[in-house]
Amino acid sequence: MRATRGKNTKRLAIYPGSFDPITNGHLSLIQRAGAIFDNVTVVIADNSDKRTLFSFEERLKMAKQVFRKYSWVNVDGLVGLTAKYAQKNKAVAILRGIRAVSDFEFEFQLALMNRKIARNVETVFLMPSLSWVYLSSTLVKDIARYQGDVSTLVPSIVNRALIKKYAELRKS
Repeated sequence: MRATRGKNTKRLAIYPGSFDPITNGHLSLIQRAGAIFDNVTVVIADNSDKRTLFSFEERLKMAKQVFRKYSWVNVDGLVGLTAKYAQKNKAVAILRGIRAVSDFEFEFQLALMNRKIARNVETVFLMPSLSWVYLSSTLVKDIARYQGDVSTLVPSIVNRALIKKYAELRKS
């Protein structure tokens, strides 16, 4: 179900994260956001302090491939503050995923800081569908690293990229 509004009202939400890699839980959140917002921009963060399996460029390319079938979803990269990006792009909300109570404390603190920086941008917490609540990018990488099957946990593009990346790493 898609959100519908008047012709002149476009409500943009941004969904920031490292997306290393994108999982079906992320897709579930995007689909839920589509029922609330007119457009969603998936914002791939380039955080040099965070060690990722895929490079920033690889994650950006993968996200563009995964989300190309969603006409209302855009993909962009970000180095810097999410709240400033949201303001600059006139987003009305920053989407954050919550899987369990353990996620809430960090996400709440982040939401309060984003509100301090960008008072006109709300943080919206969404949960993935119940079938993906347990899923995280870290778990997917752990399974894929040891050649476990993650094909039902991630989009096929991501599955192929994980197989290729870990094969390359095993060779080196």
